[in-house]
Amino acid sequence: MNQAELIAAVAERAGLTKADAGKAVEALVGTITDTLKRGDEIRIAGFGTFGVSERGERQGRNPQTGAEITIAASKAARFTAGKAVKDALNGG
Repeated sequence: MNQAELIAAVAERAGLTKADAGKAVEALVGTITDTLKRGDEIRIAGFGTFGVSERGERQGRNPQTGAEITIAASKAARFTAGKAVKDALNGG
C-alpha cells in the first residue's frame, strides 16, 4: 500500500474526504517524525511503539574494492508491534 492508497482507505473507513484524510495522515506522520527527532518514544495502545535506536560506529568493507571503511554512527527509527497487532497477524 502506498501513501495515496492509505489516504483513500482512511477516508473510506473514517467517512472523510480524501483531502481531510490526507491532512490527517500527513499530520500523523509529521508528529511521529518530530517526536522521534527529539529522541522521544510514541506508544499507541493496541498498535505498537515507535522509537529511536542508535547504531554505533563500525568497520565495513567497500564491496567494489574490498578496502576497509568506517561506517559512521547513526540513528534509526524502529517499530515494535503491540499485542493486538501480533495477535491479528497470527490469527489470534
